[in-house]
Amino acid sequence: MRLERLTSRDDPRLDDFRDVRDRDRRQGGTFLVEGEVPFRVQAARGRHATRAVLLAEGRDEKLADALARLPGDTPVWVLPQREMDGVVGFAIHRGVLAVCARREPESVDEVLADAPADAVVVVALSVVNHDNVGGVFRNAAAFGARAVLLDGVTCDPLYRKAIRVSAGASLFVPFARETEPRALVATLVRAGYHVAALSPRADATPVSRLPRPGRLALIVGAEGPGLDDAVMRAASSVVKIPMAAGFDSLNVATALAIALHERSR
Repeated sequence: MRLERLTSRDDPRLDDFRDVRDRDRRQGGTFLVEGEVPFRVQAARGRHATRAVLLAEGRDEKLADALARLPGDTPVWVLPQREMDGVVGFAIHRGVLAVCARREPESVDEVLADAPADAVVVVALSVVNHDNVGGVFRNAAAFGARAVLLDGVTCDPLYRKAIRVSAGASLFVPFARETEPRALVATLVRAGYHVAALSPRADATPVSRLPRPGRLALIVGAEGPGLDDAVMRAASSVVKIPMAAGFDSLNVATALAIALHERSR
């Protein structure tokens, strides 16, 4: 890495870090990693290249071990906290930002290639809340899922907040998109996966009866509307998490964690 201490927020080399909230709304070939935990994950095992790092004064010493993992030509700029706040457009208490270059998107077939006989993948359909997407990736990493597959509606797992909520998991868990959900289910079935759709439907099979061993794909949908009927018809099974009488609602990431834990037992 190339570490340099700056004094002014007006340095043109900092343009990639300016007006972070506006940048979040723009699409492009880069994304931002914010906070110590996600940055450490990115430095240690991220699948995307780190282009530059901006730190508040004092953070460089605390993060010296993570910074040492970066390629030698990676610029690392250190600013006084007040000047860094002025660059990013708000009080960034975490004091750590990295600009990363997105790797070329992988296809579903590429992500599924060479999967072991007991592989588990997660499928998220129409999940448009960044906190929930981050939670999905965090759970996928925690329980050893091979990949996360997304439809065209689910929000970007490399959005700054989604990365933070995922504790950096979306930086290393492989993911791919398929616009048409039923085509995604069909691809998984052809690849030898039992496709289990999570739903609170009364006639669904208890999640404790998930098949094992064998390849498994767990599908979760948006909170509220849940999964489309056509997706559930195309799935190998529909499974539910039994709950107390009169209540059948769990956060999507929580429901996924329970299902993944059941499979891992």
